[in-house]
Amino acid sequence: MLLLLLVWANGIHNTTIGASQSLAIALQSTASLESPQAQNNHTTPAPPTNVMGRDRPNDAGGRVIVSWTKSVDDGQGANSVEEYVISRSTAVDGEFEEIGSARKGTTEYVDINTRDGVQYYYSVRASTGVLVSDAALSDATVSKAQWFHMGRVNMFVAVLVLSFFILWFIRKAKRGEELYIRPIAGLEAVDDAVGRATEMGRPIMYVPGIVDMDNIQTIAGIIILSRVARKAAEYECSILVPTSRSIVMSAAQETVKEAYIDAGRPDMYDADKIRYLTDDQFGYAAGVDGMMLREKPGAVFFMGCFYAESLILAETGHSVGAIQIAGTAQPSQLPFFVTACDYTLIGEELFAASAYLSKQPLLLGSLKGQDWGKGLIIIILVIGITLVSLGFEQIVRLFTVG
Repeated sequence: MLLLLLVWANGIHNTTIGASQSLAIALQSTASLESPQAQNNHTTPAPPTNVMGRDRPNDAGGRVIVSWTKSVDDGQGANSVEEYVISRSTAVDGEFEEIGSARKGTTEYVDINTRDGVQYYYSVRASTGVLVSDAALSDATVSKAQWFHMGRVNMFVAVLVLSFFILWFIRKAKRGEELYIRPIAGLEAVDDAVGRATEMGRPIMYVPGIVDMDNIQTIAGIIILSRVARKAAEYECSILVPTSRSIVMSAAQETVKEAYIDAGRPDMYDADKIRYLTDDQFGYAAGVDGMMLREKPGAVFFMGCFYAESLILAETGHSVGAIQIAGTAQPSQLPFFVTACDYTLIGEELFAASAYLSKQPLLLGSLKGQDWGKGLIIIILVIGITLVSLGFEQIVRLFTVG
């Protein structure tokens, strides 16, 4: 019995050895069909080639573009490149300092920390995350600033054309030629509004918005205030200017004072009627509404930047029977002014008011030149849309800013 057990165990052992040997032979045959690269998982990846450095174009200097051809091992496989390590030195045989890395599949890196006029040498190495290839070196590269951005030539041409229009119309205005400006109803009604308040024996109220003097709408409002104050001085009508910023108050006081002096009535100027109320938005609205209800002005002007208080102010002015002229570049507030006021300056009409009212050649020429520039842009847009619709898409490149 013992002899039979030994024979049986020896058979199982031989069978196991035979199976193991068969599995080893099969694996060896499979490995022989794979590429040599897959057989050796610990070889160093091939380095990148054609490493070059060049100054980055159209910039202010301090940047170099490093480019290379991908390693042959940049792809799938056990020895695949995971990233490229970029180093830099000021001497070809000097010590290279690592400055960054780029992901696999990329062939470019921008060095943004160079000094103009200094020669730099770059080395690029392929890395698998474990092993790093030999370094591929570039030639000497120098960064420098460019005087002009060649990708913005179209903008340069546009600026030249617009400047030509403006200078041409300024010259025509200075020669005394009459420049046609489209009538703006709100500005045409300024004199009538001041005259109406004078006939009613009521003061004029001028509200220059709720934003400080760093806003272009407030500046435009103060310019219009000069014309309104001059007419008020000529008609001997009192003018009230409540403000929500101290600097706006000072600017308004100087503007009104100068207007009264120009009109020959400096004795009628009263600085106390140009007052500061509060910086708080709705506190200011409440203060202006209180002045309207007490003084009952015959004409109210809203010229500047307004927000949610616009309808509150305009409704109060309407309730006291005043003629109201408003102007703002805030699109969200224009519907309220159009509804509650007699006249409304919409958007750019507010900024054109200074040229429209003063008739100064410099301002008129600038306004006319800008209008011609806008007209030219509209024509170009119509032609461009038509050509692109017909399949001439190459024209888009002429208007692409780099």
